[in-house]
Amino acid sequence: MFDLTDPIYSDKDAARRHLEALHWPEGPVCPRCGEMERVKRLEGKSTRPGVVMCNPCRRPFTVTVGTIFEDSKIPLNKWLMGFRLMAGSKKGVSAHQLHRSLGITYKSAWFMAHRIREAMDMDDGPMGGPGDVVEVDETFVGGKAKNRATRKPAPKKPVLALVQRGDDGGTRVASRHVANVQAKHVRPLVISKIDRASYLMTDDAGIYLRMGKEFGGHGRVNHSLGEYVKTGGFHHTNTVENFFSIFKRGVIGTYHHLSEAHLSRYCAEFDFRYNTRKISDAERTDAAMLGARGKRLTYRRPRLAA
Repeated sequence: MFDLTDPIYSDKDAARRHLEALHWPEGPVCPRCGEMERVKRLEGKSTRPGVVMCNPCRRPFTVTVGTIFEDSKIPLNKWLMGFRLMAGSKKGVSAHQLHRSLGITYKSAWFMAHRIREAMDMDDGPMGGPGDVVEVDETFVGGKAKNRATRKPAPKKPVLALVQRGDDGGTRVASRHVANVQAKHVRPLVISKIDRASYLMTDDAGIYLRMGKEFGGHGRVNHSLGEYVKTGGFHHTNTVENFFSIFKRGVIGTYHHLSEAHLSRYCAEFDFRYNTRKISDAERTDAAMLGARGKRLTYRRPRLAA
């Protein structure tokens, strides 16, 4: 449950203590040398709360050093609220909504949202394995020509998604923006992310024919003939199609337009929420905040992201 009265969303010191409990469960750790023993919290009227001194480094630090929060002028309690809103909204939250809800500028909200997406980008290792099924499919994200004033063809961006089937909600996804739907662009992601012993499940697209021979097995459904599930129910790509439906509803209903330069970050955001859908919003928020370490971004880097 999203409790707006929780002090971590209104008190920056309570928010800092919450972050410390997440990132330092066994006590402060120096982000430069990893020292845990010879560190001491600094106290005094001239010292801001949360500052710790590392004796080996002889340099002070806080829990925000080395994270996306470092040097941010936005209070930590507003950062935590932003994490909670984005982690708890199934189809995402726009930067304009963050701007209105948090009382910060739109520019700050846009930058905050991209840094939160960066924290949500987690590599869980290769997918599949012996006896596992991984579905692969591609889609195109963008608007419709009938909704454009000029009625010109709408610009579409291809997104590739890999979904490992799992029992009891164990299904997980990894999606990324690709330059175009050609084997030379799709194969590197498929080969690098899926264990070769897996059973590959795709539609009838020709780009998967040679790829399928590199895996433990390859099943196909012929969508061009109206075939979506073969007899027995094993051969289908409905799981990945389900993920695409959530992704596209987020694009249409929340974001409306996604820049191609940042599309992979939006993919990471929807991947994270999908892969953590079986835990509570509070647990999902904490998991996202744990991913904030080691992913510091300057304002220029999000604009240059590919």
